[in-house]
Amino acid sequence: MSTATGPVPALPTQPAPGPPRAEEAPGGAPEDGPDTGGHMIVCGQDTLAYRLAVELTTLYGRPVTVVVRSLREGHGPQIAALAAERRLPVRVVEAPEATTAVLVEAGVRQAAALALTGSDDQANVQAALRARRLNPGVRLVLRVYNRRLGERVGQLLDRAAAARSAPGTPGAEASTTVLSTSATAAPALVSAAVSGHPAVVHVDGRLLRAAELAPGGRAQGTELATLAHLPGTDRTRPAVLLPGPDDAPGDGGRRLVLELLGHPEENRRRRRLPGLSGLPLAALFSPRLRIALGSLAALLAVFAGLTSALTGENPLHTAYLAVLDVIAIADPATADTPARKVLQILTALSGLLLMPLLTALALEALGTFRAASALRRPPRGISGHVVVLGLGRVGGRVLDRLRELDLPVVCVESDPTARGVARARAYGVPVVLGDATQEGVLEAAKVGRARAMLALTSNDSTNLEAALSARECNPDLRVVMGLFDDDFAGDVYRALRDSYPHAETRSHSVSFLSAPAFATAMMGRQVLGAIAVGRQVLLVAAVDVGDHPELVGRTVAAAQRPGAWQVLALDTVSPDERSRDLAFPYTVRPELRWNPPADRVLSAGDLVVVAATREGLGRLLRDG
Repeated sequence: MSTATGPVPALPTQPAPGPPRAEEAPGGAPEDGPDTGGHMIVCGQDTLAYRLAVELTTLYGRPVTVVVRSLREGHGPQIAALAAERRLPVRVVEAPEATTAVLVEAGVRQAAALALTGSDDQANVQAALRARRLNPGVRLVLRVYNRRLGERVGQLLDRAAAARSAPGTPGAEASTTVLSTSATAAPALVSAAVSGHPAVVHVDGRLLRAAELAPGGRAQGTELATLAHLPGTDRTRPAVLLPGPDDAPGDGGRRLVLELLGHPEENRRRRRLPGLSGLPLAALFSPRLRIALGSLAALLAVFAGLTSALTGENPLHTAYLAVLDVIAIADPATADTPARKVLQILTALSGLLLMPLLTALALEALGTFRAASALRRPPRGISGHVVVLGLGRVGGRVLDRLRELDLPVVCVESDPTARGVARARAYGVPVVLGDATQEGVLEAAKVGRARAMLALTSNDSTNLEAALSARECNPDLRVVMGLFDDDFAGDVYRALRDSYPHAETRSHSVSFLSAPAFATAMMGRQVLGAIAVGRQVLLVAAVDVGDHPELVGRTVAAAQRPGAWQVLALDTVSPDERSRDLAFPYTVRPELRWNPPADRVLSAGDLVVVAATREGLGRLLRDG
């Protein structure tokens, strides 16, 4: 039996073929509610579902139907409170599974978009297949951790929509966006942790990086935009996002800029062997074996020199003969002088040392390769590194981002079978196995000499305890916590800021960082990345100019809106050739023109990449 609650106008749905039925709870619709023809559906019970409902109703003004397993478990009570207490246009349907009947009751046949935020990939895919069959034109946004599976499922669903619809109908242009919360949150977490190398967004095969600059400082790469004027000593003041050219900087004069770096493949080409990126060749052999090998080579050179002196032959020829003597395949020197015969005997005797030495070299090299495939311990002298606590889904994605930046990393994980442990082994990243809250574990990770620490375990209390312990070891350590409870993240951030006013501490909810990408994908646009600025978020998105009167027919300079959005790049490819799959895997076609001329007029066939605030992007979407 399902129940539906919320002050939203009655949705024009087909009657379900049987139970579950909807029972409307008290609470009328707003007098001027939004058009229900563009309502959204969210299936989920977690924080992400709650954040999505808030984003879609408050930012984009859309009515939302949320399908939850239970109104008494998880975030069910908070989702129900959106309608009952906050009077938002949210309708709640309670059902144990997103069956065909439940989706019909939620209004999927008339819905503009459906988001599936559950943690079960198979359940999300199954519900998406049902929704596509009921409404070929609905925009689908799936939370899928397995990116390869997600890519193939997205292609399958798009082909299914095209097959069930005639050309030119809404279903023929339906979109499927596959997102991962860990992948969308990882850049923002890295952004908050690494000074000078904050957010990294992949666009056009390039890296966009947010970096803090002191007054008069210059970016290392190509500067694209000033993202924010940062506060000075008063950290309680928010940053000024996307300031205009006439806006004065803050009291500290620091700026957060977006800079364009090279291709990430350039960093990968530096690595000689998978899993041995930081391993020099000399480390294959111990110092004693290297000394023994060098001594044998020196002895061989002495014998070759003495032979050349006694016989008067060419030194290269005598060296060749000495090598033959060492490996016992030379002809006996029966016709030579006694001294030459003695040298040949001594050389042959020294050759007896060669086989055990070669055997030892081979065995030690094999042991070194085996050690490289196992977990490495942090080097004794390591410093200025980033400590990552937890190698689950989020921690593994964060590790990928940090390695793309070629930053030294030390990981801490209590479960040797965690998802990210294999990644760390392949990268050759040191891993400390143990609970971060136990004494000595953080010390083994050299947290006292680290530049930053990210606490990303699946337990919020563990992340908080580890952050407090690390703060005691290193009061100046930059600490970032990835928390699952959004309210808890805000409370922890304020408490740590007040307790350690001179140290940088950030606590971010994964759902808080991921919700903008999911919400914008539901609106039919593609978010390429998110950049955290304190507790605020900036979005990098690809926008079709023709859909937005704020952009079309204006020059690049006139299209800028301080505090709302700024144009970063312009796609020069014709619309017929442009790839429409911008959200997976977060890339667009490689014909983007960065920093386009200010007098370039934007036309209906263009696509631009913009940096925008949530409100600014919402304004673009509402006007589109």
